[in-house]
Amino acid sequence: MRTARGHYGLKMTTRVRASKTAESRLDYWRSFTFGKALVLEADCLNWLREQGPNTVHAVVTDPPYGLFEYSSEQQQKLRNGKGGVWRIPPSFDGVQRAPLPRFTVLSPQDLRALELFFLEWAKALIPVLVPGANVVVATNPLLSYVVSAALAKAGLERRGEIVRLVMTMRGGDRPKAAHEEFPDISVMPRSMWEPWLLFRKPLEGRAQDNLRKWGTGGFRRPSLEKPFGDVILSAPTHKSERALAPHPSLKPQQFMRTLVRGVLPLGQGVVLDPFCGTGSTLAAAESVGYESIGIEKDPHYFEMAKKALPRLAVFKNGSNHLLSL
Repeated sequence: MRTARGHYGLKMTTRVRASKTAESRLDYWRSFTFGKALVLEADCLNWLREQGPNTVHAVVTDPPYGLFEYSSEQQQKLRNGKGGVWRIPPSFDGVQRAPLPRFTVLSPQDLRALELFFLEWAKALIPVLVPGANVVVATNPLLSYVVSAALAKAGLERRGEIVRLVMTMRGGDRPKAAHEEFPDISVMPRSMWEPWLLFRKPLEGRAQDNLRKWGTGGFRRPSLEKPFGDVILSAPTHKSERALAPHPSLKPQQFMRTLVRGVLPLGQGVVLDPFCGTGSTLAAAESVGYESIGIEKDPHYFEMAKKALPRLAVFKNGSNHLLSL
């Protein structure tokens, strides 16, 4: 069957239901379900354009920061351990650190392509969202301005940022090939936080009106005494969790569950992750009892999610108590 832009795909015979509140009008995507989660192998732009209006209540996603590092060629280099645009860090104290994309190599054309992609994505997303739906998008300090500008230009309302307070291995390095000459210099600060952009679809009327009609327009409080905060204490994803879902951008379930729980103010609705990878957002939604939909374009990660999602949903370790400040 013919799809957009002259590409062709194999038509599947199984009818796919997106959720109780969002039903696909096409029937050619591979999919699987686990609990209240549905995962589809599809291009998220094509999928969004086929959905009915006002069917998704929140978005939590960690998209590719640049399109280049998730191209087929660069992903194959990553899986072969050859790097490409992905930097394979050296081991430290016998521990192999996770690959990191080299965002500093993005050209002005790459940045423009990134902006245009997120502009197109947001325009396709907005009709699918109910009024007041939160849209939370992971990014990084080098590229957040590009993504934020595109989402605002598309018509989403900027509501600030959520800070994942975490010590990463990015930055802090001395000048390459001149570290002995400049031993007291860091080219970039060592990253100790990660920005998650916070947007929402504009409300219908007042917040209380929107909450009554759509169930959206705010954040679920951790308790009656404590508001949802925009700083969430976190930690790098533990190797035991990465073993369950070996995705280069995997975020820990502790952080994801805190974040996902908060995006549905009344604890009801559908959470969408249009770049779901191995399903960590959906696993977090399953853990807190929410319906969720995940879209993943890469067949490799789609297959990985089949095993990873159920395991992540029940994952526990010794530090399950996060604070939203």
